[in-house]
Amino acid sequence: MTELRTDRLTLRRWRDADLEPWAAMNADPEVREHLGDPLTREQSDASVARFQAEFDRRGYGWWAVEVQATGEFIGFAGLDEVDDGMPFTGVEIGWRLARPAWGQGYATEAALAVLAHGFDTLELAEILAVTTAANLRSQAVMRRIGMTRDPADDFDDPAAPEGPLRPNVLFRIARGARG
Repeated sequence: MTELRTDRLTLRRWRDADLEPWAAMNADPEVREHLGDPLTREQSDASVARFQAEFDRRGYGWWAVEVQATGEFIGFAGLDEVDDGMPFTGVEIGWRLARPAWGQGYATEAALAVLAHGFDTLELAEILAVTTAANLRSQAVMRRIGMTRDPADDFDDPAAPEGPLRPNVLFRIARGARG
C-alpha cells in the first residue's frame, strides 16, 4: 500500500493503535455534525475493517493521517467510489479530522496529497467531493484545493433523513485543472 507524505503529515495504513482515537472522533458530536449520529465503538472499528478491505481490493481508499513530528493520529483522508444510489458516479475525495487538528491546514495539506495521488498515480480524469450544504469548513477546503462547484449539481442525499443532512453540494476537479 502506498504511503503518502507531505511536509507535516503521513497518510498511511491503519494500525490497531488508531482504533481508540478514531472511535473517540466518531463519538464526538461536533466531528459528526455533518455526517449523522455518533458511532458506537463497534461501528467505528467496523469502518476501519471496511477501509482496509476496500484499500486491499482497489488499491486506494481511506488512509489514516498522522502528524510526522509527533506520530499522533489525527484522522483520515483519501478516495472512495461514490455510493450507489447517488445522482452521479465517480471517485470522491474526503477527509475527517479530530477537533484538536482543525484550523491548522491539515485537511488541505492531506487533500492536496490525495489529489496528486489520484491524478498522477491512479490517472483519474476527475475527482469529486460531496458535503452537506451547511458544511462551510469542508467547502472551504474544497475551494483551497482547486475544486469548483456548479449549483446545478447540488442534490438531496437520498440516504439522509429530512433535515440539515439532506441538502448536499458537489464539487469537482479535472486532472488538467490543477495549478
